[in-house]
Amino acid sequence: MPTYDYQCTSCSHVFEIFQTMSEDPLKKCPYCGKGVRRLVSGGSGLIFKGSGYYLTDYVKKGKKDASKPSKTKSKAKKKESKIAQSEGKK
Repeated sequence: MPTYDYQCTSCSHVFEIFQTMSEDPLKKCPYCGKGVRRLVSGGSGLIFKGSGYYLTDYVKKGKKDASKPSKTKSKAKKKESKIAQSEGKK
């Protein structure tokens, strides 16, 4: 349930109320009984705690992305092309 902030228009008392989103806004101050207005609230942020949230929780282990070339293979290809170029110059 969201928390709504209210401020009394008469006594300036500020208070928070837990309400469902379908409930009507409050109309009376709990201290003086006069009118209130709902304040704009920043809300709460979403916080992920711990390290490696994505890596440890959602990736299926044992599967590698086939579209990405392996680093060891690309390094081996670079070495082969350098060797072929140097042999061609001799």
